[in-house]
This record gives sequence, structure tokens and C-alpha cells, in this order.
Amino acid sequence: MVLPEGLAIPPLPYAIGLVVGVIGVVGLVHLLRPPVTNWTVVALSPWMAIGGVLHGLERLGTFPGAVEPLFGAPAVYATMAIVTGLAWAFAGVSAEIRTHGSTDRTLGTIGTAVLITFAVFSVYQGINNGTLSPFWPVIAIVVSGVVTAVAWLFVSLAFTESASVTGATGVVVIAAHAIDGVSTAIGYDVIAGVAERTPLSRLILEAGAALPTAELMGAGWLFVFVKLFIAGAVVVLFREYVEEEPTQARMILALVAAVGLGPGIQNLLVFAIGGF
Repeated sequence: MVLPEGLAIPPLPYAIGLVVGVIGVVGLVHLLRPPVTNWTVVALSPWMAIGGVLHGLERLGTFPGAVEPLFGAPAVYATMAIVTGLAWAFAGVSAEIRTHGSTDRTLGTIGTAVLITFAVFSVYQGINNGTLSPFWPVIAIVVSGVVTAVAWLFVSLAFTESASVTGATGVVVIAAHAIDGVSTAIGYDVIAGVAERTPLSRLILEAGAALPTAELMGAGWLFVFVKLFIAGAVVVLFREYVEEEPTQARMILALVAAVGLGPGIQNLLVFAIGGF
């Protein structure tokens, strides 16, 4: 009822390698103990998006068979944890060496550069295949920005202290799930051939389709509302945790953001170059 369809454990050699890699990189980051601030979560955001791009390309059959298992679900989460951890460690060491270095700035800059590279490659793939269709992804990004602004304004006014404590981390969490919610809603309501793979999400969309508002507003608005409600509730409820254990709390909030931003970016990529 919760896990999406198509989840598959990669072949044993890949699975072992990923497990060892994750354990190793967690140990490395723990050893270096880079500071975790609100801007760290912002800097991690491009890496979350890269995971979504890579999984979207895997779904479209872009990668050769030798590396394809690394980017399926759920293996892509482990793959990106390893890559991001190594980049984070590099950024931390680089910041220590440089006089005015910043771990967050270095991590975010590298991630943004890698994300842009894969985005350009994806656009090239769409053009080369004759399937590039950016209209709905652009609409989804614009609507997501508006929805994020409205949701964060509500949280800021109704739960001012929570918004102040979580800061940029809270914005990232809400924006990530806004992108996932809006892209899923657009895919369900207006893009032919798109099917929701997560059973629980499909139930919410079907419930929206059964409402009297479906003919006027579509079914997806209910899914967007549920996603934003949950994301906003997490931000509000984490206020005390962030105050007491800021490093642990922000890392957990980063993971919450990742499970929204990764699938959301994957949706946008598949819509843009999948030929729908």
C-alpha cells in the first residue's frame, strides 16, 4: 500500500557494493563531522535532484546494462548517498584547506554543476529522440514555486516559531514535496499515458477523482494538499528537535526532503523527454 511498484533489489554484487559503500561513506562523514546548518540542507538539494534525474534516465533506458542497476529503485538512493557523502567529505576538506572556504558553498556549487550537466544531457536526449516536451514540466515548476510560497507563508504566520527555527531547511522540505505533489497531479490529470506507481498515492488521487470538484479542478489537487499538509506538519513538529539536536534533526529533515524532491524531479524529467 505504501511502496511504489517496480522496486527491485539489484543483483547481489551490486547490492553488496552499495551496502559497503554506504557504510564506508557514513563512517567517513562521521569522522570528518562537517557542520550541518540550514544552508547545508540547501546545498544538499541539488544532489537530491540528481538522484531523481538519474532514476528518470534509468526508467527511460538510457544507461548501459553494466551500470543500470545502480540507478533503479531503491538502489539509486544508496548510489546517491555514496556520491553525495564523498562530495560532502571533499567539500569539507577543501574548506579546511582554503582560507575562506565554505563546505556548504562548495558542496552546493559542485552539486549544481553536476545537476546542470545531467539536465543538458537529458534535453539533448529528448531532442535526439524527438520526444522533448518541456511545456508541462515548466508549468509544474512555476506552480510548485507559487504553492511553496503560499504554504511557507501560512506556516510562517500560523507557526512563526517553527518557521524561524527550521528556516531554510523547512523551506526545502515544503518545496520538495510541492514539486512532487504538483508534478504527480499534473501527470495524473493532464498527461496521457502517465500512471502513478505508488499504491497509497494512487488511492489519494482516486479519492480526489471521486469528489464533486474533480470535473472543475481535476483530481490532483487533493494529492497536493495532502503532501503539503504532511510536509508542513513535519516542519512544525520538528521545532523542538531542531532546537535540541540541530545536526540530527536537520539530517532527518534532509531525508524527508529527498523522498519528495527525488521523485518530483524524476517526474519532470520523464514528462519532458519521455514522449508523453
